[in-house]
Amino acid sequence: MFNNLTERLNGVLQRLRGQGRLTEDNIKETLREVRMALLEADVALPVVREFIEHVRERAVGNEVLQSLTPGQALVKVVHDELVAVIGEAVDINLSVQPPAIILMAGLQGSGKTTTVAKLSRFLKERRKKTVLVASCDIYRPAAIDQLETLAKEVGAVFYPSDPSQDPVKIAQGAVEEARKRFIDVVIIDTAGRLHIDAEMMDEIKRLHGALQPIETLFVVDSMTGQDAINTAKVFNDALPLTGVVLTKTDGDARGGAALSIRHVTGKPIKFLGVGEKTAALEPFHPDRVASRILGMGDVLSLVEEVERSIDREQAEKLAGKLKKGKGFDLEDFRDQMQQMRKMGGMANLMDKLPGMSNVPQKVKDQVNDKEVVRMEAIINSMTRQERRSPDVIKGSRKRRIAAGSGVQVQDVNRLLKQFDQMQRMMKQMSKGGGIAKLMRGMKGRLPF
Repeated sequence: MFNNLTERLNGVLQRLRGQGRLTEDNIKETLREVRMALLEADVALPVVREFIEHVRERAVGNEVLQSLTPGQALVKVVHDELVAVIGEAVDINLSVQPPAIILMAGLQGSGKTTTVAKLSRFLKERRKKTVLVASCDIYRPAAIDQLETLAKEVGAVFYPSDPSQDPVKIAQGAVEEARKRFIDVVIIDTAGRLHIDAEMMDEIKRLHGALQPIETLFVVDSMTGQDAINTAKVFNDALPLTGVVLTKTDGDARGGAALSIRHVTGKPIKFLGVGEKTAALEPFHPDRVASRILGMGDVLSLVEEVERSIDREQAEKLAGKLKKGKGFDLEDFRDQMQQMRKMGGMANLMDKLPGMSNVPQKVKDQVNDKEVVRMEAIINSMTRQERRSPDVIKGSRKRRIAAGSGVQVQDVNRLLKQFDQMQRMMKQMSKGGGIAKLMRGMKGRLPF
């Protein structure tokens, strides 16, 4: 979501990092470029004005001008002010006698129903809560069926409803059912419209009054830019919102909504929807987002993702195999690619690595998830013997594998070459010295 803003800001600040002396003139020029970058990213004008003024006040003070590394000090000021604009991290509040009621609000098409499923999965897997979901959307065709299907996928209890019922009665029935079954959390999906209208607002006010939810989350599509901010303001005036969920942040949105919404509504962003799958929901960490915007990566989120996604048993099995001197084969190579896809794929990993903003776009484009899927297909087209002993793969076998996976023979050759490089790296690790030795061997070959 922040790619364009990251490139612009990184280009501006990169020129400052190495400078031994800053003047009021080059600070003024830098802030002018930062201002243009933020406006192009669709950040609201009042937010940009306040942000630039705060940075200017600190930049011309002793904190920056008298620093031994003034360029780095200014970058830190920009980072701190970005965090201040986005707001502090606020966790979802479930501190209430069960069931904790969460009411979801937003316009039609914002991804509300999918977010209900994502949040259910998040609470089940990461907070170990039991969850019941119910749909009060009696207007959109198949909305109730959609939620039932998603609930089944994520393992949440689905409370059935009917388009002929009153939304308030549906919600009250769902809460009563949760009490009977000792369920921890109830998530209520409400109706959306293509635009804000009085009828819609009256209905959601009635629901809020009847349920008194602990959390009222506003779901907004980040792709709508300034409209997202305006809509959030209207909902915030009508309802006591407790937080915001920004959806579709994996798209090509310019990022302005994320930087403006807290300032305009005063309500924290609690989650980001980072993909279409039900696992694609991340808690919002302002400091980490600010680091990503400035090209510093997000190693903490990456570590957490690895912790959640890596199959420890499989990893220990591979480590034991290497220790015993057994070779790293194509089945192991395929397992590693599958683990990487579980973590959101190459694009997700690269986004969180420090220094990736300095890597040319053409290099990033060469590393994509479609290539990983193709490589998996090639390995799946091999026999077990070929996967365990790749040396036997010669001309006729390559042609058969290429035909079976729908690729060219040169694609099979490319895979075998990449596997050979990976195999050598694994041998280095198994000989002693582990990752430290491996990284020393790779020094100078990394693109950043």
